[in-house]
Formats: sequence, structure tokens, C-alpha cells
Amino acid sequence: MLNKVKELLAEVEAFNSNVAKDVEEFRIRILGSKGQVKALFDDFKNVPNDQKKEFGKALNELKQFAQNKLEELKSNQKKEVKSKSESIDMTAPALEKDLGARHPLSLIRSEIIEIFKRIGFNVSEGPEIEDDWHNFSALNFPEEHPARDMQDTFFVEKNPDIALRTHTSSVQVRVMENSKPPIRTISPGRVYRNEAISARAHCFFHQVEGLYIDKNVSFADLKQTLLYFAKEMFGEDTEIRLRPSYFPFTEPSAEMDVSCSICKSKGCNVCKYTGFLEILGCGMVDPNVLENCGIDSKVYSGFAFGMGVERIAQLKFNVNDLRLYSENDARFLSQFK
Repeated sequence: MLNKVKELLAEVEAFNSNVAKDVEEFRIRILGSKGQVKALFDDFKNVPNDQKKEFGKALNELKQFAQNKLEELKSNQKKEVKSKSESIDMTAPALEKDLGARHPLSLIRSEIIEIFKRIGFNVSEGPEIEDDWHNFSALNFPEEHPARDMQDTFFVEKNPDIALRTHTSSVQVRVMENSKPPIRTISPGRVYRNEAISARAHCFFHQVEGLYIDKNVSFADLKQTLLYFAKEMFGEDTEIRLRPSYFPFTEPSAEMDVSCSICKSKGCNVCKYTGFLEILGCGMVDPNVLENCGIDSKVYSGFAFGMGVERIAQLKFNVNDLRLYSENDARFLSQFK
């Protein structure tokens, strides 16, 4: 048994390597839970009593020597790694850093805000969780309006109704309640609707809504404001058209199309060969909405409009799948600076 200890001691003393894999194999073979040192300790019970003292001492010395050897080998590995790091050429040019990029929706949102700021609109914000009054009732939504249905709205509580806002018009209500005309503001923010997620729709998206209230505001003011926005956003050659529509909070109401910048109004699959693309809804603020917010509709009038940021981004960047904006794919996002 003592001869086995001496043979193993000689083997440990002779081993030398700076390769991490070899050192780990050495540790497992010699000091592991099923290693040779452990096996010798298990055989201790078979040693004659008169030899146990000598064998035990030799065995402990073997274990201590093997552990010290292992620490020495690991220390040599660290020194070698440090030596390699010190050999780096400090005069070599630095690697180019991969800088981040702004999100495409943030780029479009900022551009929209800057365009309207240039003509006197300020920015207003409000909560994303709203009560029924600010999200529906004050905006002239009838009790039976389908937007109140669970199919379109994410309700947080019932009786009284608390929901995730379905539009940023709720912010406009708060502004009208707490301000006196003239009011000229835009309300950017995230909104939520209970819709199936697809390439063309999502359960959350972003809007920018505008509101202008003063004396003698007319539909002509609305048209010229939106024409200015379209030309600033899409180019001086952009044309617009207004089509009659219906919204509970505006009367008269319209939807605005812009000339397709992809085909230059000649017709393509994006604009469905019409030469125009719808980008927003608008209209004159309904007198009932003004009265609900404490504004005298006999003295003041105003217009409102609302657009989807994703829709504008689709036209600017030609991105046809809304899901890409929220998937955090660095390959997609890195294209926008």
C-alpha cells in the first residue's frame, strides 16, 4: 500500500501542463470524488494496524502535495493569460464601436412634434389608464357605441368603467377642462385596442392627436394646417384630399389622404392603385364636446385631428409589418439612425 502512495506521489510530481483541459483532467483523476487519492483513503481500513500510522501520514502528505501542485498549475495559467494581455499592441487603432440607433417610431414622433411646434402647437400628455368620462362620454360617444364594447376596449374595472385609453383624445378633454381658449396642442402617446395582432394591426400602437380652439376657427384653417403638415412630412409636392367621414367628437368629420410617395400618385399595390393613402381622421370639434369641457360653443369653435405614428412610419420607411416595431430585433432597428 505504501508503494502505491509513493508511485502516485511520483506521478503527481512529474505532471506539468498549462493547458486548462489537462489540469482539470489531472484534478479529477487524482483528487476527484472517484479519484486515486479517494480510493487510497477508502482502502485505509484494509491496512494492518501496525502500519496505519505510517500509511495515514504518507497518504495525507500525498493529498496535500497534490493540492499544492494543482494550485501551482492554476497560478501558472493565470500568469500566462496576464502575459498575453500585456502583449496587446496599445498603438493599434481602436475597434469601431457599434453605436445604437433611435427607434423608428421615436424618430417619426419627434418629427411630427417638431412640425407642429413650428406653427405654435404645444405638447400635452395624460394617463394611459382612463375613466369613462375622459375616454368616451365627454367625447360624445353614445352609450351603445361599439367602441365601448369589450371587443374594442381593454377594461381594467367595471362600474365605474376604467380602461386603457383607446385614443389620446382623452388628453385633449383634460386640456380643455383645465385651460381657457385659445388652445393649440398636440397629444402624442400610446393607445390600446382589443384587436388581433397581425401585419396591419396591433393591440397597442401610437397616436398623435391635435386640437385647436379659438374664436372663428373654420374648416379652412383645418385644411391649411393639415396641408402644411403633409408637405413638411412627405415633401413639397405632396397633395392631400379630404373625404367625408363620421366621428362622434367632430362634426363635420373627414378622413385625409396624401398622395402616394412610393409611386408618385401613379398607382401601386401599396396605395391599391388609387394614388392616395389614408393617414388621419379630422373634423370640427362637436359643440357638445366643447360644452362638456366647459367651453362656450357659441363663442368658440375648433378643429381636431388624429394620426397613427406607425402609419406615418410605414409611408416614410416602407415598413409593411407593424409587428417589427415591437419585436426588438436589433437587425431591424439598426437600420434607423
